[in-house]
Amino acid sequence: MTKILVLYYSSYGHTSAMAEAVAQGVREGGAEAVIRHVPETAPEEVAKNAGFTGMPGHDEIDGPDELAEYDGIIVGSPTRYGRMTSQMAAFWDTTGGLWMKGALIGKVGAAFSSTASQHGGQETTLMSILTNLLHMGCTIVGLDYGFQNQMGVDEVKGGSPYGATTIADGDGSRQPSETDLAGARYLGKRVAQTAAKLHG
Repeated sequence: MTKILVLYYSSYGHTSAMAEAVAQGVREGGAEAVIRHVPETAPEEVAKNAGFTGMPGHDEIDGPDELAEYDGIIVGSPTRYGRMTSQMAAFWDTTGGLWMKGALIGKVGAAFSSTASQHGGQETTLMSILTNLLHMGCTIVGLDYGFQNQMGVDEVKGGSPYGATTIADGDGSRQPSETDLAGARYLGKRVAQTAAKLHG
């Protein structure tokens, strides 16, 4: 069976909720979904003062070598100043050995993200993730316009052709909407289907 990793970081649970929806889509696409999170690298005092909720319910990834076990990798990170978090970047900075061996070439890659505002850097964050996956030799799947719900301005909604997204609001009060979660499921399903075609 095709096996897909959903790898994420989350400070307040929004990206964690999106990871669950992505994994649901992977399963709907006929693949096994494994959810892991990267290590928390913020000092304990900083995390406590900022009210970080942690990433309960999901195991921490064993290390970069675990990436090679999967047919596809879907990476999720909140936005920090228009790019992925330092926690996610720090993890990818440990993958040089995989790059040297070409261990991820041909695997399917995709991205998802969250921001506080509608124009808070969702697409640049997605691209900062996808750049890593492209350097690793992954075949990229985006949130194509087969998911029509990313269109229109009738409601606040995430979604971009570069990946699934959600909007948390500045105080984190907005949880992923059904539209946002549907986009995440769609992305997960497309990755699973693509990986099955490439590796089946």
